[in-house]
Formats: sequence, structure tokens, C-alpha cells
Amino acid sequence: MSNILIIDDERAIRAALKDLLEFEGFQVTEAEDGHAGLDAARKNHFDLVLCDIKMPGMDGLECLAQLQSMYPDLPVIMISGHGTMETAVEATRLGAFDFLVKPPDLNRLLITVRNALDRGHLAAQTKVLKQKISRTQEIIGESSAIQNIKSTIDRVAPTEARVLITGENGTGKELVARWIHDKSNRTKGPLIEVNCAAIPSELIESELFGHEKGSFTSAIKQRIGYFEQANGGTLFLDEIGDMPLAAQAKVLRALQEGKISRVGGEKEIKVDVRVIAATNKDLVREIEEKNFRLDLYHRLSVIIVHVPALADRKDDIPILADKFLKETCEEYHIPQKRFTVKALEALKTFPWSGNIRELKNVVERLVILCGDVISDEEVNQFTRPLEFGSMSTLEAIINNFSDLHDYKDFVEKEFIERKLKSNQWNITKTAEEIGIQRSHLYNKIDKYGFTR
Repeated sequence: MSNILIIDDERAIRAALKDLLEFEGFQVTEAEDGHAGLDAARKNHFDLVLCDIKMPGMDGLECLAQLQSMYPDLPVIMISGHGTMETAVEATRLGAFDFLVKPPDLNRLLITVRNALDRGHLAAQTKVLKQKISRTQEIIGESSAIQNIKSTIDRVAPTEARVLITGENGTGKELVARWIHDKSNRTKGPLIEVNCAAIPSELIESELFGHEKGSFTSAIKQRIGYFEQANGGTLFLDEIGDMPLAAQAKVLRALQEGKISRVGGEKEIKVDVRVIAATNKDLVREIEEKNFRLDLYHRLSVIIVHVPALADRKDDIPILADKFLKETCEEYHIPQKRFTVKALEALKTFPWSGNIRELKNVVERLVILCGDVISDEEVNQFTRPLEFGSMSTLEAIINNFSDLHDYKDFVEKEFIERKLKSNQWNITKTAEEIGIQRSHLYNKIDKYGFTR
């Protein structure tokens, strides 16, 4: 239910507007002048304000200006019985959503109110999306390794050079790829991300290059592959070391000739794609073991960017932890928490085999389970939730859950994530090890938002 504030010195106008809006299902608060309206806005959250212009003390335009300075995204509709073109223009200049003349036409008033509320909701959603986007596009760290990566990105991004990104799981290789794309001349084109390890070997050619209708049993319609989808932009091939040799040969041809053929098709299709690849494997060893093509390696590795493990840049841990702490509190809409100095030092002592992704999960856990100030004792207690050193640790976790399903989800999430990591994200092997079907495991990955 939307909450609307009416600011007007005429009681009859306020009462009439309130009756109309409450009949339409809105929650309404009244204020008899500008000062009372500003006080109400400070104490409560409103989705919309209806404000008169001619009022004693503080007039509507002054009230509007202050509302806009305090709450820039709050839509305000101005109403006046003495409306002039100059007043309407001034109100619009100050940020008013619309200007209505008393007595307002009721149908137009309701339409304007709904449009203003829709605009306010869209502004709020856009703000949240921008925050999420800015989070994903930020490379955090002051270590020399991170500064070198940023410098390399700045030099490489404007070119068409192919880039191979190496590093352990969870170090942020996909983030480096996004930065290269965003800073390139292809930024207006699409960035298509493909996890080669997550696609079954029998389907990877169809996924990458597309297929024609009827080319195999389940091909009931034509499919456009990732290479075509990325035309004019960037194709990010994550975990390229897990790509089958047959698909590697076709990728090599696509890179050499700039052409692809759909599965089951004879027509050659030109594609203009910049390929960025990433892997957590030692490709030189994979080449020696005949698991990866040497010629494809040379095509992909024009520029090599190595993303170090978190354990190799421990001075960045406090910066990352504070960032994740702030983001998690904002996401869960809870008061901002903080780490003690000793807590940040304690975080630096862990090996972080899961790298940045593990650190982010741990910070989220600490936000949920700890108080406003997170101590080093709590860091040591909750950083390894399933390695119970004593019953007190288990009891502390259990005491933070009142619902059995929430507790089961918490334990299941930790269990599956650890098994995926220990098996290097081999879906088939992990599903067999934990005794569930592969499709069931994919559902769990989607449910808990796991990303490789």
C-alpha cells in the first residue's frame, strides 16, 4: 500500500483528497502547512506528496525545494487555486512531477497520482540495479598485483587483442573480463558469458555455434549460438580448459576465419567477436597431456592476465571485508555493522581456499549471526561453520535459526558448495558423490545462487 502525504492549509481540501485517495486504497497522512509537512516527511516514509502552493509561513515552492534536497527520488505533485504558467514552470524546474489546478479533475488527479507512484517505484528499482551493477564492476584492492591488473586492463581493453585470464576459482576472473569489455570499443555490444565446464560435452557445439532445426533428435527449432549472440561484442569463455577437443577445433577455426557453421547447417556465418577466455587449470600441462590444443592456446593467449589468489594479497582482505559488510547490510536492510581492528586482522589469518567468493560468503554469515560490532572471537567462531571445534559453536549456529527449513537450507548450502569446490566444479562427479541426480544438483546450484 502506497503512503501519500497531503500538505495543504485548507482543511476541506485535505479532507476531500484524503477521502478520495483512501477510497482508492492509499494510506494518507495530512499536514496543515509546509513546516508540518517537512516534519512528517522526516519521521515517515512517503511514496508521494501532494502539496499546495499558497500557504502561510512556508509556501509550497519552498517546501518542494526542501523535499527535493532531502529526498531526490520522492515524487511531488503541486496543487494551486491560483495557478499561472510561471508558477507551473517554476514548480517543474524545482523538480515537481506535475502541476494541477484547484479544484482538480478527479480522474486526472488519480491518473497523475498513479503515474507519479510508478515513476517513484521505477526510480527506486533503478537505484538498486545501479548499486548492483557498480558492485559487480568494481575491482577492489590496493596491492601491487591488483594495480598491475588494472593497468594492464587499461592498456589492453581498447585493442582487439584476445586475452587469457588465469587464476584459481573465486579470484574474480569474470570481473576482469567484464572490465576489459566495459573499457573496450565494444562496450555498446553484448558481453556473452559461457561457462564451458557447466555445459555437457554433447551439447557444447550446439551452445557455442547454434544448430538448425532437425539437426539432431531434440532440435525442434533453430537455435542461435553464443558466437552469433556476441556478434559485435565480446564472448567470454570461462573455464576454457574444460572444453572438449572437438569443440576446441571449431573454436580455433572461428578465431582464424571469423566464420562459424551451425550444427546441421552448411552455410558459413560471419561473426565479429572478441574472445576473452579464462581458466583455473595449467593449460601448459593440459597441452602436454593432450587435453588442450597448442594452436588454440597460442590464439587465445595474446595477452595473459593472472589474477592472484586471495592468500597472495592478504593486505586487501580488510578492504574487501568492509566492502562486503556494507553491501550485505544494505541488501538485508539492516543497520550498518562494523569489524573491530582485531577482527580484520583475524580474517587475514585464514587460507581462503575459496578466495574472494569464500570471503564474501563468510562476511554474509557474520552479518547474519553477529551483533553490531563483529569481534575477532566471532570471526574465528563462524568462519568455518561446519568445522565445529566444540558444541558451543554448533549451539551458537542452531540458536540463530527458529525455522527448521531455514537451518536445513543453511547446512545444505554449505555442504553442496564445499563438495563442488573439492571436485573442481565437476557436476557429474559431485552429483554421484553426494548421491543425487545431476539435474537435481543443477536445481540446487540455481536455488542457492552458486557461481563458479
